[in-house]
Amino acid sequence: MKKSRVGRATIIIAEELGGETDLRACGYFRASTPRQTEAELTIPSQVRAVEAYCDRKGWKLAAQFIEQGLTATDDNRPEFQKMIERACDDDHPYDVIVVYAFSRFFRDGFTMEMYIRKLAKAGVRLVSVTQELGDDPAQVMMRQIIGLFDEYQSRENGKHVRKAMVENARQGFYNGSPVPLGYKTVEVEKRGARVKKKLAIDPVEAETVRLIFRLYREGDGTSGPLGVKNLTSWLNERGYRTRSGARFGVATVHGILTNTIYVGQWIFNKRDSRTLRQKPAKEHVTVEVPVIIPTAEFEAVVATLKTRDPRVTAPRVVTGPILLTGIATCASCGGGMTLRTGTSSTGKVHKYYTCSTCARQGKTGCKGRSVPMDKLDTIVVENLVERLFQPERLRVILGKLVDRRSEQAAEVDQRVSVLQSEATAAEDKLKRLYAMVENGVTELDDILKDRIATLKADRDRAKEALDRIKVRPKAHVFDAQAIDLFGRLMRENITSGPIPFRKAYIKSVVDRVEVDDHAIRIVGDQATLEQVIAGGQNANPNVRSFVRKWRARNEATHDLRSR
Repeated sequence: MKKSRVGRATIIIAEELGGETDLRACGYFRASTPRQTEAELTIPSQVRAVEAYCDRKGWKLAAQFIEQGLTATDDNRPEFQKMIERACDDDHPYDVIVVYAFSRFFRDGFTMEMYIRKLAKAGVRLVSVTQELGDDPAQVMMRQIIGLFDEYQSRENGKHVRKAMVENARQGFYNGSPVPLGYKTVEVEKRGARVKKKLAIDPVEAETVRLIFRLYREGDGTSGPLGVKNLTSWLNERGYRTRSGARFGVATVHGILTNTIYVGQWIFNKRDSRTLRQKPAKEHVTVEVPVIIPTAEFEAVVATLKTRDPRVTAPRVVTGPILLTGIATCASCGGGMTLRTGTSSTGKVHKYYTCSTCARQGKTGCKGRSVPMDKLDTIVVENLVERLFQPERLRVILGKLVDRRSEQAAEVDQRVSVLQSEATAAEDKLKRLYAMVENGVTELDDILKDRIATLKADRDRAKEALDRIKVRPKAHVFDAQAIDLFGRLMRENITSGPIPFRKAYIKSVVDRVEVDDHAIRIVGDQATLEQVIAGGQNANPNVRSFVRKWRARNEATHDLRSR
């Protein structure tokens, strides 16, 4: 066997290769899918063809690498990479790599040539059983043409398969992607040899999905709502498992809580299967499936997930066991007050709320201040109980809100009256012009056309402005019994129970607690207080919580002197 040197590469001459009978061969076999539609491309068929070819040539088939269910449009194939790495080892284990056809090796012309050159540098040649070619320029060009044709054919096949799958999804059928927890596939019809399937609810798994949403929103009855991490631990500790029998992970639970399929919207063709990049919305196909979670509940969960996002709210603010983290702020810099601990000479541990800006940046960022944790917690809770959640105080706050709403209503009524007058005036003028044209008093010339167009625009603008005026909020009327009941519930729930539970109630009506040198200011919003009372929150422990910056204006600020 003769070899010629081209640069650093060693290329085996085809004529000499055909005459050798003691070459060491390596077989590579690949099928794109477990069930190949072309019988001659199944793995057993390829193996038989390669073995017969090697026997005929007198070559020893030293190794076999089998790749099942992977495409040849890229090199992301474990067995392929093992074969290339072994073929290029210093001990030169193979002289040739034998494949049934070049398409089994690669379906990308450029990358195939790159790997052929890489093998050539190691003294290894690629041989096709059905496409025997040498290394003279004409045959190299033919091989490159075959590679380009294989690539074109692969792309065309992929395009037609995608079209078929999109159409299948548009008709409401399942395309074979992993079935989400809570669903199963059922056969609905048969078209020739193809069985059409749709998604149906799996009663057992669906209960697990409902439980996950309920725990995230309400908790298990012993605490407030569970975060994703705590929810995952709760499921695993109680023996809940995924469909495959594995333990739940944080990403899995988060994926369930954000999957629109549970509200009846399975979105197909959302991402590119190879690059995982998001496709344009116009290419998405929405398939209706049975609903497991009501839309309102799903939207509430998604909204809460956004506010609990660590990029928006630090995790310790959401799930921390400290009552006022995420609520208490430094009056000087506006930074959050975080927990700091210290140990005295007697070994006693002391806990403080301290300015986070000062802790991170030193005195250059903020002069800083520290308050004993127990002292600040007590001051805030006692003043909320004594000054806010007493029936008399609640009636005063709600009374001011009603007065302000009345003023706003008068302003809106005045604006509505003006717009109605403008719309009516424009309509009357148009009618008069139309009558003049119909009665022959005037002709419809360009000047009149412009005038009519202007009047129409004025009328439509006034009507659109009327349509855009939102229905003004009405102040709820609360009787004394409702106010007393709400006040008593809040007083009880902010003073007793688990910290996350108490914290949720405080955050439902308090925007922030500003800690100054000689005063503590509790800042909240009267309108939100009204919504909490009117929304029936007094009968449901899931108070509005974890909503940052819900107050639009500084309307209810209380200066509370530390004691």
